[in-house]
Amino acid sequence: MKLSSKWLVFTLVAIAQFMVVLDTAITIVALPAIKAQLHFTNSSLQWVVTAYALTFGGFLLLGGRAADLFGRRRTLLTGMIAFTTFSFLIGISQSGTLLIILRALQGMSAALMSPSALSIVLTTFRDGPDRNKALAYWTLVATGGAAVGLLLGGALTQYVGWRWNFFINVPVGVVIAAAIAKFVPIHAREEKYTGLDLAGAALVTTSLIGLVFAFSEAASWGWLSPSIMGIIGGSLVLMAAFILNESRARHPLMPLSIFKIRNVSGANLIMAPIYATILGMFFLVTLYIQTVLNFSPIKAGLAFLPMPIVLGLMSTQIPKLVARYSFKRFLVLGPSFVALGLAWLTRLPVHGDYVANILPALLLIPTGMGMTFMPLIAAATSGVPGREAGLASGLITTSQQMGGALGLSILSGVAASVTAASARLGKTAALVHGFDRALAVGMLFIVFAVILAMAIIRQPNKPQAQETNSSTEEQREKARKLRVATEM
Repeated sequence: MKLSSKWLVFTLVAIAQFMVVLDTAITIVALPAIKAQLHFTNSSLQWVVTAYALTFGGFLLLGGRAADLFGRRRTLLTGMIAFTTFSFLIGISQSGTLLIILRALQGMSAALMSPSALSIVLTTFRDGPDRNKALAYWTLVATGGAAVGLLLGGALTQYVGWRWNFFINVPVGVVIAAAIAKFVPIHAREEKYTGLDLAGAALVTTSLIGLVFAFSEAASWGWLSPSIMGIIGGSLVLMAAFILNESRARHPLMPLSIFKIRNVSGANLIMAPIYATILGMFFLVTLYIQTVLNFSPIKAGLAFLPMPIVLGLMSTQIPKLVARYSFKRFLVLGPSFVALGLAWLTRLPVHGDYVANILPALLLIPTGMGMTFMPLIAAATSGVPGREAGLASGLITTSQQMGGALGLSILSGVAASVTAASARLGKTAALVHGFDRALAVGMLFIVFAVILAMAIIRQPNKPQAQETNSSTEEQREKARKLRVATEM
């Protein structure tokens, strides 16, 4: 495939991925408007975001496996058609309960799209500088989409209504699906067997739903209440059953052998706490900006504008640095910048100022994100055979989304618990105190990710750029020897 054709394919599947990421963030800034119109309570409101992230993460392994078994383009298009349809239905929904159900179905559709799209990128660009560049742009789409979503969501919510946050997916989905059908090559199935491990999918998804539900209700039921402990215990039993099923299944959803690749295991362990904090941070800071600083939706969206700008600048530079120095040092340095930004946010005051209390963090955090996500995806997918490209793609995105769903439930639960316990301070002061403590927990998640990177990630012997040059020199030497032999 010509390089120009490769980048056309990349552009189309990147737009599909942008839709998936955008739909998490674009909803966050609209939450106050959705709450008012559909009469959500404070405890149920987070499920507008969590339902999507939960089913998205819970079915990603199934989506990644489906891409390997049924063909990547077919799986991507199936997901896009469903995603577009559910977006329209959400836009016309009149019930909070129905909206949450449709958001869950939309997340399942996204689970077919995301690993298919990333595995198309991985098989289109082989190891080397072009893949590093593609993964850097992919990182910009995957992480910058969240910040852009807040800005776009604010504008749509304020000027045309929150329903257009979902209606906007319809024309984009139709056009991009048609373009993908025309320009993205059909990818053959990687394996002859076409069965899916539905038992494994049911076990892992039910387990994760139980954990998220427990953390979501812990603030009102009590963190150590028998009900919460029972749900968490049952979820862990289901997770153990999932692992047992995968070890015995003839065609498992998640072949455990993939975790023998040390960097794959490490990258997935690191992704979960990082994205847990990032999604929780977006949720809490957006609520702080709108409910405490009294920003309008559009002003709240503009407040996050520095993030995609800084992230874009970092993402264009990181591939060159990774090619030169490899990825381990960036998986330590990047999260450290994120932790510094979180530390700044743990001091949010009642009478806050955007420039003094928010902006420094919105410069530090995307700097760290830009250093982290491209090397993290590179570590999670390098050395994986082509027949498991969809699995590896689904696995790292699963770690991201399930980390996000669990992180949002944990951080919002901590915020709610601290707020309730601090009622004597007054309504606003108690709310802000809850935000501060929850963001401090997020900072600890990031510190844990740094420790994991230092302990688990293995530095390749040679940076990729040197390996590529070495390989090229070997090929040239072989060609020279062949010419000499022929002439003799």
